[in-house]
Amino acid sequence: MAGQAVLEVMDATFDKEVLQATEPVLVDFWAAWCGPCRALAPVVDEVANQYLGKLKVMKMDVDSNSATPMRYGIRGIPALLLFKGGKVAEQIVGYVPKETIDKAVQKLVV
Repeated sequence: MAGQAVLEVMDATFDKEVLQATEPVLVDFWAAWCGPCRALAPVVDEVANQYLGKLKVMKMDVDSNSATPMRYGIRGIPALLLFKGGKVAEQIVGYVPKETIDKAVQKLVV
């Protein structure tokens, strides 16, 4: 479901892959049954390719991983969380145009 620049992240690997990352990380919380999530997937892939080397982009299936979405209060999907230095810097919920994601990412990517 994810493009080549987008990696899957699980509850078990979240701290290492996201919170301890040296670069900013965008995490896309999604589920296979979610229409807006599927619609947003190509946009997330575009963002991943555009910021390759500057931003780590990951997807988390909320059906297979419940601890992390609960920890961050994810109630609606798709939800995009941008992390910098192990903390949530931005949160985008729902299907949004690429420009909205770009604006949020540009604040974090130097």
